[in-house]
Amino acid sequence: MFAPSDLDVLVPTKDRAGALAVTLAGLATQTVSGFRVVVSDQSHEPVADDPLVAAQLRILDHRDRPAAVHRHLPPRGMAEQRAFLLGRAGRRLALYLDDDVWLEPEAIEVLLAAIGELRCGFVGYALHGLSYRDDVRPAELAPYEEWTDGVRPERVRRESPAWQRHTLHNASNPLHLARKHLGSPGPREWRPYKVAWIGGCVLYDRERLAECGGFDFWRSVPPRHAGEDVVAQLRVMERYGGAGLLPSRAYHLELPTTVTDRRAECYDYVFETAWAP
Repeated sequence: MFAPSDLDVLVPTKDRAGALAVTLAGLATQTVSGFRVVVSDQSHEPVADDPLVAAQLRILDHRDRPAAVHRHLPPRGMAEQRAFLLGRAGRRLALYLDDDVWLEPEAIEVLLAAIGELRCGFVGYALHGLSYRDDVRPAELAPYEEWTDGVRPERVRRESPAWQRHTLHNASNPLHLARKHLGSPGPREWRPYKVAWIGGCVLYDRERLAECGGFDFWRSVPPRHAGEDVVAQLRVMERYGGAGLLPSRAYHLELPTTVTDRRAECYDYVFETAWAP
């Protein structure tokens, strides 16, 4: 089993101090302590100077969740920022948490229990978009399939049927999946299911992520890109397997994305074509 002291929480941020403060507040109220928080800041103004963020950093330190903010400029794309964070992680587990995600208090405790039991490359929570909580999409829920006999490696690509699982995480689909398949789950109940990928809240076995190349492919993609987390997860899944967890204990703040230019998908450059800077 893994302990909180085995965990680095890695948070990339850019020009969203208010959202980051909410994200850090969620980390401060986790049921476990001893993990470390590492923030990569690419904001125009240092995010640690924001009073709300500064207050949360003090609270984290006070509650045995030591936090460090690194100024990391100039921006070279999300893959490079995630690679930078991975280079500053030194513990066995690395939780990539976006700067606009609030976690339920038991979230990290459950993630640690799940990866300790499943022994796969990653586990994660798809993000709730609660503004869609009344928007039920049965067709998008159809690809749901649980891992019932342990998580196994699998190769997922666009042409494979498994790719269709990406609809499971649209809108508030994680909420509707949990209601359909779990009813009223206990506070620490979890169930693993098969994914195409997970965005926003993913806990990796750090050594396995690094073995699969991490995010070092940032040098082979245009600086303005999207989908870097997809590439990393597909690589890890192919060698070690990965799983989503129901119920999700992660909530999207539903702010506008900071990645506005999505014409260059990392998948295309890593798996299908070559690109020369």
